[in-house]
Amino acid sequence: MNSSIEHGNPIKRLGLILVFMGLLVVVAFFVFNPSGTMTLGNASKPPLPDFTDVTELAGVDFVHENGARGGKWLPETMGGGVAFVDWDQDGDADLVFVNGSRWSWDESGAEPESSVVFYRNDSNPLEGIRMTRVQEFDFFFKDFQGMGVACGDFDSDGWTDLYITGLGRNRLLRNLEGTGWIDVTDSMGGGGESTAWSTSAVFADGDGDGDLDLLVCNYVQWNREIDEQINYRLGVIGRAYGPPMDYSGTQPYYFRNEDARFVEVAGESGFHVNQPGSEEPLGKGLGVIATDLNQDGWTDFVVANDTVRNFVFRNNQDGTFSEIGVETGVAFDNFGATRGAMGIDMAWLEDGGADDLALAIGNFANEMTALYVMETPELFFADQAIQRGVGTSSAEALTFGVCFFDYDLDGKLDLLTANGHIENRIAELGSGQTYQQPAHLFRNRSGAAQGEFFEWVNASWSVEDTDLFQPVVGRGAAYADLDLDGDLDLIITQVGERPLLLRNNLNQAGRSVRITLKGSDQNPEALGAIVTARISGRDTRRTITPTRGYLSQSELPVTVGLGQSGRLEKIVVQWPDGREQTVLDPPQSGAITIVYSD
Repeated sequence: MNSSIEHGNPIKRLGLILVFMGLLVVVAFFVFNPSGTMTLGNASKPPLPDFTDVTELAGVDFVHENGARGGKWLPETMGGGVAFVDWDQDGDADLVFVNGSRWSWDESGAEPESSVVFYRNDSNPLEGIRMTRVQEFDFFFKDFQGMGVACGDFDSDGWTDLYITGLGRNRLLRNLEGTGWIDVTDSMGGGGESTAWSTSAVFADGDGDGDLDLLVCNYVQWNREIDEQINYRLGVIGRAYGPPMDYSGTQPYYFRNEDARFVEVAGESGFHVNQPGSEEPLGKGLGVIATDLNQDGWTDFVVANDTVRNFVFRNNQDGTFSEIGVETGVAFDNFGATRGAMGIDMAWLEDGGADDLALAIGNFANEMTALYVMETPELFFADQAIQRGVGTSSAEALTFGVCFFDYDLDGKLDLLTANGHIENRIAELGSGQTYQQPAHLFRNRSGAAQGEFFEWVNASWSVEDTDLFQPVVGRGAAYADLDLDGDLDLIITQVGERPLLLRNNLNQAGRSVRITLKGSDQNPEALGAIVTARISGRDTRRTITPTRGYLSQSELPVTVGLGQSGRLEKIVVQWPDGREQTVLDPPQSGAITIVYSD
């Protein structure tokens, strides 16, 4: 040690000690607070995500059936679709669950009664959130392991219809004007093959003719015999759920809407992607989002694939699509590797700038959640998860559902991930992984300070503070303002368990505006429209689509938070056909409905 330091001026020694202590504080900050957000006491904590588990109180008694009885068949790990959809047009979001089933070779008990389960929203300000089971609406599909749901008015009659996916033949359910449902798969199409395993799906106008087409992800080629031959085993666990690398890929379905009848045209439309130099399908799709990536007025699609590269389908404006995932930077991580991608969502993160269009993709354990942000107008994205505060703190979780929503009504979209492992005995391996995992919440802090964007809310609040962070076997996640109090409530589904219905207790009445669109005759729900709200000089944009995350659907109305003192100056709607409509001096709270006008 230098003697001048050890025996010199005591003031100099004190200064060096203080510098050293400061360095220790900085190191500790980044080690123990990987989200990159300094928290100095309670004053700097993010707003409490004050969510209460009201599943039982609200009357939701659904328990997901996945068929798991010890055989360890891969589809048992993947289900859990849910939808918030106003099927009766009374202004609030009703609830639909997709159920699995026991296997045909399992003789241990009876089949579940329903493959699709319906709850009507009967909430009111006095009694809070109340959901009423409507058993007469239920459907049971034999030899069907249900997975996901998509919502859209495919026949343009003004009532939202449902598309149910799973292992087996998919089903198209037509809405009977809020009084029930009818299975029209045989007459309207969309069923697909009885041996296919379909997952997420999305209604969108892909060919620009005004009505809704349908893109459906298919996962891997699976049956019991294939699973038995693979016979995947894992350490002390023995037989375990096998990784998708052991299974062959598939092609998606693309159903073109021809006068309310679906015709499968995936191959001729450019959605078939093969392995390089082979005729074997490459895709293993689990998540899908429809959005206009390059702002040319035409709908593009992004598919999240499990252990193979992600796909980006650019619309060629002639009814066909080109797969450009590699060129856009979305196919791989920043090191050129594939990941176990699950759910996907998109958002404009700040100020409405096109360069801030972002795609969030949930990935497998020890693979951080991806946050691909567009860096150039030429459709090039870079994964900025680490730079923007999502990467490090999301790495350990196994993420399925993802969705952007404004939990604190400050006008900025936050990010929620639903997490849970696929192997129920994973903790026995001593890897630090658990079967049940808490959801992660990342608060959007854009504009707070240079270099800051998302902060990991879990680092500041625990399960003792909020029911949102209960450990669950999370799969689907969706949001809606169930009690119409101005804030967004949540649901997280569990595979083989009951869901988690969470009431948001923000209690900031008057600090948000609910925007509902009534579209054209062909597209009454205005799917694909873009809503831009100017709040105190800052723009926030939202795409109208219910498809968010993994197997699930959120409500269509847009909830725009105004913060503590924001003013909603105007609303601009870009309708799917390219027309623009502006509302000046909109209401500063409550709800507004904007009707399409040509």
